Amino acid sequence: MLKKIALMLAVVALVAIAGTVPSVGHYSITLVQASSVQGTVLKAGDYRLRLADSKVTITSETGRNLVEVPVKVETEEKKFDRTMVQIDNSNGKPDISEIRLGGTKTKLIFN
Repeated sequence: MLKKIALMLAVVALVAIAGTVPSVGHYSITLVQASSVQGTVLKAGDYRLRLADSKVTITSETGRNLVEVPVKVETEEKKFDRTMVQIDNSNGKPDISEIRLGGTKTKLIFN
């Protein structure tokens, strides 16, 4: 009887832990040049990212929300050593096309 109770408590604990996995992530990036994200121009500088589901909110270091955009979230096999921002200049202006989040396997693709 004691083993059954212990097993039930273990199962309940696992379910509780699984339900508390954060779906929101906070990250920071540094832009070395002015770039745009879906039409919003971001000056060179430091920014914070808040990833929730398939949306990213980009905030200035002062806390001002600048843009919230949908992204495609991909998971790679290997963790990224550092955060990298990929800029696409094909249309004549710098647009952020991808962000690889350092210390994670997460890659954000901007449409």
